[in-house]
Amino acid sequence: MKAAQLLARDGPLADCLPGFAPRDVQQKLSSAVEETLEERAILVAEAGTGVGKTIAYLTPVLRSGLRTVISTATRHLQDQLFHRDLPVVRRAIGYGEPVALLKGRANYLCHYRLAQTSAARARLPLTQLRDLEIVEAWSAHTGDGDVAGVGEVAEDSGIWPRVTSTVENCLGAECPHLSGCHVLEARRRAQAARVVVVNHHLLFADLALKEEGFGEVLPSAEAFVLDEAHQLPDIAGNFFGRQLSSRQLLGLSQDAIAEHLRDAADARAIREHAEALAKRTRDLRLAFGEDRQRAPWQSAPPAVDEALEEVRESLQALAAELEVAAPRGKGLEHCYRRARALLGEIASFAGPGEEAAGEDDTIRWFETYARGFALRATPVDVAGLFRTFVEHAQAAWVMTSATLAVDGSFRHFRQRLGLDDARELLLDSPFDYANNALLYLPPELPEPNSREHSAAVASTALAILPHSRGRMFVLVTSLRALSQVATQLRPAVPYPVLVQGDAPKAELLERFREAGDAVLIGTNSFWEGVDVRGPALSCVIIDKLPFAAIGDPVLQSRLEVLRRQGLDPFRDYQLPQAVITLKQGVGRLIRDAADRGVLVICDPRLTSRGYGRTFIASLPPMPITREIGDVEAFFDADAGPA
Repeated sequence: MKAAQLLARDGPLADCLPGFAPRDVQQKLSSAVEETLEERAILVAEAGTGVGKTIAYLTPVLRSGLRTVISTATRHLQDQLFHRDLPVVRRAIGYGEPVALLKGRANYLCHYRLAQTSAARARLPLTQLRDLEIVEAWSAHTGDGDVAGVGEVAEDSGIWPRVTSTVENCLGAECPHLSGCHVLEARRRAQAARVVVVNHHLLFADLALKEEGFGEVLPSAEAFVLDEAHQLPDIAGNFFGRQLSSRQLLGLSQDAIAEHLRDAADARAIREHAEALAKRTRDLRLAFGEDRQRAPWQSAPPAVDEALEEVRESLQALAAELEVAAPRGKGLEHCYRRARALLGEIASFAGPGEEAAGEDDTIRWFETYARGFALRATPVDVAGLFRTFVEHAQAAWVMTSATLAVDGSFRHFRQRLGLDDARELLLDSPFDYANNALLYLPPELPEPNSREHSAAVASTALAILPHSRGRMFVLVTSLRALSQVATQLRPAVPYPVLVQGDAPKAELLERFREAGDAVLIGTNSFWEGVDVRGPALSCVIIDKLPFAAIGDPVLQSRLEVLRRQGLDPFRDYQLPQAVITLKQGVGRLIRDAADRGVLVICDPRLTSRGYGRTFIASLPPMPITREIGDVEAFFDADAGPA
């Protein structure tokens, strides 16, 4: 039986999936994946919302019997795929081969670092001490050590870096807790499995030889299925480059002190130099200025050069002391090796005004956060690197997402990853956008760069809210717009107003669903991966066409490369990237066949610029209006609950 037949009305999936309905587009995707696997080919497929792409590719993957790596964008989606979707298909087709879930090592409890942290509990803040007690109790009975199983401790708790490992601080075969290592056990399960579910960060860490966890899994894979593939080019750029971060430096400082107390308490100079390294690392953050930034390395303030040199001096002094103490403990020896490696990274960034010789294809830049920083060296173009891995693997490759094509073409995506000979499949959403959705383009809005634009977006939302009765996402393109829109809406809206940053993303979404009439204002991560079905979300307002910030250093370098190649940077890069991002935001509106909703885009360039047609042509086909009366009539006809 062919894969598509398994998805038919009388197929086995119909008995295992409540509410299952056969979809022609789902069967087409399943057939294309099946042929790709059989012929060891490359498939690039856009499957619009509602196609059911996960079930569509899982069915032929399991039927093929091939050793397959399935990768998706986030750990949350990874868990969903492994614990919800995969068991359904396994049960439906009677698949009995082993499958495994594999995450990066920072997702697994490290017994060695837990013991270290427990021994130094007197030095922990009270909030971390409480979290440590929860982790200690959980550690006694966990089977796989996956920290996702500790729901009582927040994902961003400061305790997690203390009780999990990284490539830099893992002792590897020299660890005294090796026999019970959860990372090692996860790798063994993956090596024994026929299907392994990972995430893109883990996949690229291993492709880039960052030693995150595959062992022998990657070389023996016969097929790769990369879901949410629109994120691949940017993630690849991060992992095929280099970086030096405050997290690495402060982590070394913290670990050096812990190892000194454990095995060389008399070597007080280790602690002195480690504390000096931590202080100078924080001073380096201050040298960049208070604002959060992303900028070319050569534009760093002059004070950064001196501050980085002081970090280097402290690190060198710490390395010298660790070298002497290294024979006294494996942890000390490992800290010494980490210090030497970080000295090498610092050397590659010495001299803010000087570009590294022979690295014209790499952009050096920095990024600052509220309390930290990262210095990065990123390849301008990853197409050649990625293509090399694809060819070397000699496997089947399936790359799919709801947002890969621009005006019906995959050219932009294929070029960014070097996929010149990939097969293509474009499948529209089966949802009835023509009757269940409306695109409203408010007239007479100020230009997006106007100071009045965010106020106009908020005013547009206020005009719609009485008719939508809350039930609204407002997606903005910057933190500044987030603040301005939230400030204007909070006192004027009679519904719950939830704003990104007020609580963790998952909590905000849960409160939004439960309220049923709330307004959620978000940026960045809220543009994708958010699934709110039913009448609780009936209106999505987008403030601007999401063009990348022109000051971004990596973007600037890529645009310059395109100019040298005789291409048009706007047409060949900026426009298609913005289209793909917009499609992600639009995809939040209709999540189910019964959903109805209004999409509002508050950017006059959609009608005043020629490229606006490209955006419109890339969206699901729905009626377009510039009349607020049509929006009111749409909601009046909406049978959803008040």
